[in-house]
Amino acid sequence: MNWEVKRTPGHPLRRADDDRLALPLTLTGDGKPATDAELVLSLAEAEHLHAALCRALDGTPAPGNSPDCRRPVQASTKHGPIAGRA
Repeated sequence: MNWEVKRTPGHPLRRADDDRLALPLTLTGDGKPATDAELVLSLAEAEHLHAALCRALDGTPAPGNSPDCRRPVQASTKHGPIAGRA
């Protein structure tokens, strides 16, 4: 049997209890949906996953439909440097 895990269409990443993040996933067996599940991560775990994905994608051109974090960001110098959240 072939098993595959995919993001669940139409169900975005969400905040869960205790300030954790939950990513809805669908497990399929031989192309047929078997069950739904969630990958629940602490903020620290999400940061580590984000860093690992950034390293894995480094040097790979971003596709046109990629999120903002994959595209170069240009900030106006007249407003000064960005120094974190307000």
